[in-house]
Parts: sequence; C-alpha cells; structure tokens
Amino acid sequence: MLLTIDVGNTHTVLGLFDGDDIVEHWRISTDARRTADELAVLLQGLMGMHPLLGDDLGDGIDGIAICATVPSVLHELREVTRRYYGDVPAVLVEPGVKTGVPILTDNPKEVGADRIINAVAAVELFGGPAIVVDFGTATTFDAVSARGEYVGGVIAPGIEISVEALGVKGAQLRKIEVARPRSVIGKNTVEAMQAGIIYGFAGQIDGVVNRMARELAADPDDVTVIATGGLAPMVLGESSVIDEHEPWLTLIGLRLVYERNVSRM
Repeated sequence: MLLTIDVGNTHTVLGLFDGDDIVEHWRISTDARRTADELAVLLQGLMGMHPLLGDDLGDGIDGIAICATVPSVLHELREVTRRYYGDVPAVLVEPGVKTGVPILTDNPKEVGADRIINAVAAVELFGGPAIVVDFGTATTFDAVSARGEYVGGVIAPGIEISVEALGVKGAQLRKIEVARPRSVIGKNTVEAMQAGIIYGFAGQIDGVVNRMARELAADPDDVTVIATGGLAPMVLGESSVIDEHEPWLTLIGLRLVYERNVSRM
C-alpha cells in the first residue's frame, strides 16, 4: 500500500492507497514542534487501527509520498522515512522531483508543493484548462492551461483565518462556528457573521474564478473548476462556478507523482 501525507499549515491529511483506490484517511493537526519519533508514534497509532496493516510501523506499506508547506515538518518526516521506513521507497515533493507539469511562473521554486500536486491531479482527472480552488488555511486558486501547464494563481485569506480575525479585532464580536445561517440577512450577531463568511466567500470564489477563466481560455466555459480542501463543503452549495468536488485531490496527486518517480529511484 502507498502512504500519502499532505502537510498543510493547519492540518495534515494522510491517505492510504491500495492501487488507485484510497482505502483509509486521517486528518491531524500540524505541529511544527513534533519530532520524528513523535510523528512515528502517531503514524503507528493511526495505521495500527487499519485491518490490512500489521502491528509494526512498516508492515503493509510499500511506498510513501509526502508534500509539505511547513519546512520543519518536512525535515522531521524525512527523518521518519529514513529511520522507520528505510527499506520503503519514499518520494518527498521538492525541486527536482518529476511531476509532469511544467511550471510557468517567475520563480517556480516559490510555488507551494501542494499547489503543484493539485495541478498534477487536476490534469490527470479532468484535463485542462482547469482552475483548482483549495480551501485551506489560505484559499488558493491555481490555473492549469489546456496543455497541462501550471500558469499561476491567486492566494487569499482562508475561511478560518477570517473568522479568527473577526473574533480578535472586533470588540463586540467573537469566534463563531462556521455554519450556514438561516438566511443571508442575519437576525443576530452570530448569524450575521456566518452570512458574511459563507456568502462573502462564495462571492469571492465566483468573482475570482470568472476573472481567471477569462484570462485562461478563449471560451471561459471550457475551464473546469475543481474544489478541494477541508472547508470546501461550506461553500459548495453557494458557489455557481464549481464543477467538481474532489476532497482527496492532493492525495491523488501525491500518488501520481510517486508513480512517476519511483521507477527512477
């Protein structure tokens, strides 16, 4: 089985693939203070619950693919693969790793690994042109050309960041649950804030995507818009531009990159 690990700024998502199928997944908090040994214990606890894996950490794992936006966590995971999975092929997404997606930006090295991995999966699953909207700590919009090239994107504050900012900076406001209110016009402070978040972000998604699509393709209707990320379900029902929802897009991209690199190792 292939273990895929997507380390984001707030959460880390792990997926277990049996061939092309994801058979198990977990979501944990990202903690830059965790050591390699602590991460190994955490992995052992999670995977020990799966019936197809053995009690030892490496039992049943044939390969590992990792991407991370937090350098310190990537460093510790590199140590995990060396110490605990020494005989298992591991692909860590960084410069030099073959993705199959050309990066047409001013400085390709500054593009987040997760954004490139999302583009890999988008091209494989849906083709181009496409726009990937990833609802994470930041809301990112990534554009893929008709030829499968990563051409750039947009970075905006994420939903949770915006909720926290309202609670911290608003003297009479507080942190709220991100949920759909009864109506757009809030009848109390909490519902008014929820409406601002849900419908405000839906409007942002539609506005940004429409502008990107006009630049990306001669016919904007040819652009496939794919939503992913843990908070995507909050906005899906309110956005008019999202065509596909693939919650495991990054994990699928990691599987594809692993397959494209493991034969070279």
